[in-house]
Amino acid sequence: MGVQVMVTLPDEAFRRADQLARLTGRATPDLLADTIVLSLPTLGSSAEAFRPISSLPDREVLALADQQMNSIQDRRLSVLLNKQQAGVLIEAERVELSALMQVYQEGLLRKAQALSEAVRRGLREQGVWM
Repeated sequence: MGVQVMVTLPDEAFRRADQLARLTGRATPDLLADTIVLSLPTLGSSAEAFRPISSLPDREVLALADQQMNSIQDRRLSVLLNKQQAGVLIEAERVELSALMQVYQEGLLRKAQALSEAVRRGLREQGVWM
């Protein structure tokens, strides 16, 4: 069990969550709870992953700016997204998809932060990402 919390959402956020819940055959409160849990990082699990980009040396900033999801995870994410679109995703795959989406989103966030830092340091030109 967990702690019950009352949250006020913007109408548009609730509409999107409700629509996603219906599309995935889930209850809206369950979808929202899972979304919150999956979107919060587990602090301490990888302190290195949460080091401020500004504290990293140039070579690490550039490596993060060029980082891609590994090919196995990327292929699996594509398969699961296609199954979700087709409406044939089973519960275990839904959990796996959520986990892979979190990996993808965290990687994308770190990449964006690294690109911004690279531009700030003059390591990359603004608008030139490759």
